[in-house]
Amino acid sequence: MRHIDLGKYGVLLFFLVSGYVIPMSLERHGSLRRFWIGRLCRIYPAYLAAIAVVALLAATGLLSWPASLRAETVTGVLAHATMTPDLLGLRGAVRVFWTLAYEMTFYLVVAGLFAWRLHRHSHWWAAGIALGALLAGDRLPDDLLGGTFADRRLLAAALLVVVALSVTAYLQRRLVLVAGAAGIAMLIVPALNGHASRNSTVVASWQGLLFLAVMFAGTVVYRAQHGQIGRAPAIASLSVVTLGVIVAHAINGVAPRTWVVTVAAVAATFLLAYGLRQRTVPFVWTWLGQISYSLYLLHAVLLLVLTRLVPDLGTRPPLIRLLIGLLYLTVALTVAWLSYRMVELPGQALGRRLTAGPLPAARVATQRAASGTGRGENARQSV
Repeated sequence: MRHIDLGKYGVLLFFLVSGYVIPMSLERHGSLRRFWIGRLCRIYPAYLAAIAVVALLAATGLLSWPASLRAETVTGVLAHATMTPDLLGLRGAVRVFWTLAYEMTFYLVVAGLFAWRLHRHSHWWAAGIALGALLAGDRLPDDLLGGTFADRRLLAAALLVVVALSVTAYLQRRLVLVAGAAGIAMLIVPALNGHASRNSTVVASWQGLLFLAVMFAGTVVYRAQHGQIGRAPAIASLSVVTLGVIVAHAINGVAPRTWVVTVAAVAATFLLAYGLRQRTVPFVWTWLGQISYSLYLLHAVLLLVLTRLVPDLGTRPPLIRLLIGLLYLTVALTVAWLSYRMVELPGQALGRRLTAGPLPAARVATQRAASGTGRGENARQSV
């Protein structure tokens, strides 16, 4: 942990890949309605199933709800409905839910930019957000919108209304520009309320903004690959984000050396995968990719159960610890596979049924314009 933080490494890589994939998904559909149906059917079933598992284990006494959820139950329910507990200063039912708050924020912002036809300027958004976080730093308020119990409840209710109405507008194809403006305005929440309480995982508003900048950095790579922005602007934008993440943590004294190594490892991993994108991927990696979302949601739950079933695990003989570790890994992969088969796949199938049918001619034209043609289109299809 003094040299590289593998948890931060995984999260940053996840954000970078999300930034690369999500615009590709949106522009492949060429329709905000199809995008949101696909996203909701992709992420909510497994998310709700994970909450149900926690509820079941809490009922049996093997787990307990986080203290912040017990203290602010109404706010917690509202926050979980929009996947944003971390932005409200609450601990998620599962600790790793905090990343989903930034994932949802990114969805809303990207959809808003697409609605206003501003989505091609990803390099400006990536660099601008990173520079804003770096220059403003600790001068940004961390809990302006959720510093008190009442504020958090009000913000949770407001976010639920904004998200629900925005998604409804996209699905109904009405007031899309209004919904888009609301989505872009979601940047205000992490910028002013990134660390609403001690239960927030993100340490400050500037760090929350940097995570969004990393997502937009993934989008910059996608656009440069498809010839939608030039190589020079892309390199400049990616450099600003990289330096912004490193320098901001150094200035604010948040494990600067660790962040340098972690960011370098993330960049190297992403570049390696990007360089091998045309190659056939071994089955074991595609299988792990398929179950990775369920594994991410449930592995921490199983780990907490393990510590209850085998107390003082760290004091056991090495061979026992190794065997228990292998057993844990086997169970975690099995449970994730079951969740993928029984929860995720039916949800994805529902999404395909809801979006089945040909696109209108106007939508096809939009999709082609958004996705690019020629070399860029061929590259998109290879991905």
